[in-house]
Amino acid sequence: MSLESVLARIQAIDTAFAPPQSPPASAPSSGASFASALQSAMSPTATAATAPVGAVGPGGVGQRMVQIASAEVGQSEQPPGSNDSARIAQYRSATAGNPGPGPWCAYFVSWVARQAGVPLGDQGQGFGSVDALYSWAQQTGRAYTPGSGRTPQPGDLIVFHEHIGLVESVDANGTIHTIEGNSGDQVARRVHAPGDAVGFVRMS
Repeated sequence: MSLESVLARIQAIDTAFAPPQSPPASAPSSGASFASALQSAMSPTATAATAPVGAVGPGGVGQRMVQIASAEVGQSEQPPGSNDSARIAQYRSATAGNPGPGPWCAYFVSWVARQAGVPLGDQGQGFGSVDALYSWAQQTGRAYTPGSGRTPQPGDLIVFHEHIGLVESVDANGTIHTIEGNSGDQVARRVHAPGDAVGFVRMS
């Protein structure tokens, strides 16, 4: 089939689907309009427009939190044992009142959540206390416990006795990989059995 025949066929199809009125002067030339319309309909932008607004999943809240926390791994206290450094001071700034140096695991997750656009607390005030953070999560329906039927997912907060971190990933056997502030005087990756946790906080 010649090129002329192909173009004529495209023009015929174009004409068959065209509205009865005359096209505007700026309409694309025949032979290009049908192909352009087809390409436009199949573009990534058009496909993405059908996704629900605020949908959580790849690229959602949990993924953003994991990406932000991952970039902080290795940040450490200066000097060691001081509960302080220039970066840790930034973590504290995500908590109302910007308190002074102290145990900073809750400051760290408060900072990560704020950076991800989901600040902790009813007024987004963040928390310096693990107990206060978990109490807020329980009151607002965000908390769940091991064995509750809910599976931890990346971006959830993982709560221990007087310590808190962030779930990075979960193995098929339930082993939980975390990123935790104030763990060995630094932001560090850790591995836990599911039963190690007191509870979890779902962020999305």
